[in-house]
Amino acid sequence: MTQAIRLTQYSHGAGCGCKISPSVLDTILAGSGAQNLDPRLWVGNASRDDAAVYGIDDERGVVSTTDFFMPIVDDPYDFGRIAATNAISDIYAMGGDPLMAIAILGWPVSILPPEIAREVIRGGRAACDLAGIALAGGHSIDAPEPIFGLAVTGILDKRHLKRNDTATVGCLLYLTKPLGIGILTTAEKRGTLRPEDVGVARDWMCKPNSAGSRFGKLAGVRAMTDVTGFGLLGHLTEMADGSGLTAHIKYDAVPRLDGVDFYLGAGCVPGGTLRNFESYGARIAPLPDTQKLLLCDPQTSGGLLVAVEPAGQDAFLKAAAELGLQLSAIGQLHPRQEYAVQVL
Repeated sequence: MTQAIRLTQYSHGAGCGCKISPSVLDTILAGSGAQNLDPRLWVGNASRDDAAVYGIDDERGVVSTTDFFMPIVDDPYDFGRIAATNAISDIYAMGGDPLMAIAILGWPVSILPPEIAREVIRGGRAACDLAGIALAGGHSIDAPEPIFGLAVTGILDKRHLKRNDTATVGCLLYLTKPLGIGILTTAEKRGTLRPEDVGVARDWMCKPNSAGSRFGKLAGVRAMTDVTGFGLLGHLTEMADGSGLTAHIKYDAVPRLDGVDFYLGAGCVPGGTLRNFESYGARIAPLPDTQKLLLCDPQTSGGLLVAVEPAGQDAFLKAAAELGLQLSAIGQLHPRQEYAVQVL
């Protein structure tokens, strides 16, 4: 039964590409800040960070986040795995460790059989098992389109907390997963994915960002976030603006999935790509369209963007290698200039 149904045909968006654009989000959230109501709220909504952090004592904090979206792949089990992996990633991006998760499910019960939803939940549970946490419960509603995700609770030591707005001049920038998820999944939704590329995006999206927990313990890591629906340039702009700096990145050094040039040439560009650039393009130095289409590509369960001070680079690369990550710097942070990001 599950093989006959293409979940992506039941949603108007896909994965983190469903995110409301940054400019629209600015309007929605204007005046809604509650950052200073409680001194124990170490991280709230002031910096648009990956998760909220609340101090339970002077040394430890609870990390809380939620993330959900519509299908980005056709297979329900894989959809569940990807959505759960993406949600758990926010805990790792703060330098924390996940403790438990609660499921969020919206399902068009008059259109799609409940057995399909069961497979989605099974995939979500598999991702939680991989992270070593319980899927402890959840909430479901009858919805016009399939939606799945998690609310995740984690914990961290305050000294290991990593924000997205604390980078310093000279920090080197690293990205732990290649770009192009939105491009390949758009090709899949259109039915134009080449046989050799089947499963490539899925496998990367199911790869957990658990390295963030290890990176959080490194003093040389000054800032960290994960790259999701706003694309690399969007999340890098948040880091640069929040830190009062300008990022220079080398386009040729940015990792990308094999085949992205082929699919871009075929017009496989997610709708979120141009919405992303329209939202933050004024803070980016002028760049060619070819670079824009990759660097603004919405990522689902994308990699970690890590800012590492030069003195901590050796320890960071050693830790990354021990975790099976072979990384090279994609850029560096400089004193603030006219733009938040310049692509070289």
